[in-house]
Amino acid sequence: MALHFELVTPAKLVRSEDVHMVVVPGTEGEFGVLEGHAPFMSTIADGALKVYRTDGAAPEEIRITGGFAEVGDKGLTVLAEHVG
Repeated sequence: MALHFELVTPAKLVRSEDVHMVVVPGTEGEFGVLEGHAPFMSTIADGALKVYRTDGAAPEEIRITGGFAEVGDKGLTVLAEHVG
């Protein structure tokens, strides 16, 4: 099973893909999201999203600035103020 992950800025959809896991830099600390995670919402701290495409793979890091993360029935959506 895979987690559907979307990374969005106010200007555009940056990513939309199925991945194994994403680690998000929440303002209360990092948290990992896998398929089937309970519904959850958090503000995001400036930092790096760590995207694991498959189990055991090295993470791809994506620098983000601020925003929100929401885990729901459709997966994880990260709305970042800025990516890059």
